[in-house]
Amino acid sequence: MQEKSYKEYLEHITTFVFDVDGVLTDGTILLTSTGEMLRTMHTKDGFAMKTAIDAGFNLCIISGGSNEGVRLRLNKLGVTDVYLGIHNKIEQLNEFMDKHHIKPENVLYMGDDIPDYPVMKLAGLPACPQDAVPEIKTISKYISHKKGGQGCVRDVIEQVLKVQGKWNGNFDAKYD
Repeated sequence: MQEKSYKEYLEHITTFVFDVDGVLTDGTILLTSTGEMLRTMHTKDGFAMKTAIDAGFNLCIISGGSNEGVRLRLNKLGVTDVYLGIHNKIEQLNEFMDKHHIKPENVLYMGDDIPDYPVMKLAGLPACPQDAVPEIKTISKYISHKKGGQGCVRDVIEQVLKVQGKWNGNFDAKYD
């Protein structure tokens, strides 16, 4: 039996779930002299997340990291389900899906490293950045051509919204 193309899953996605380090960031952490950890995020990923939320999609962040600056950035984009310091990602995803009455087949989960492996096996469309570790690439139904922190989130969101006819909104009216 032939494996389905990842494109066949796109029209059923209602929910995006992302890891932070290595997906929304490039995985690089800058340390200040006070021990503060600084990260960078791509503005195009932020625009796509806000566009998805405005189009009625669920968006959730589940990360093992616990930097409150990450939460502030995501909250400003409209992401209300931000779970930081999570080590059992499956348990958190199940709670999130129960809370919002979401089925696993409607979830696109993008991760990049071993802690994402178990939860990606649960998602309907496991995806990863181009620079994910080999074990994650093996179970991903879609591997973005973009690296973590360099537009991979925009890539998957834009594809889903375009397939569902929700990307070509009236951007002129919104951004004049």
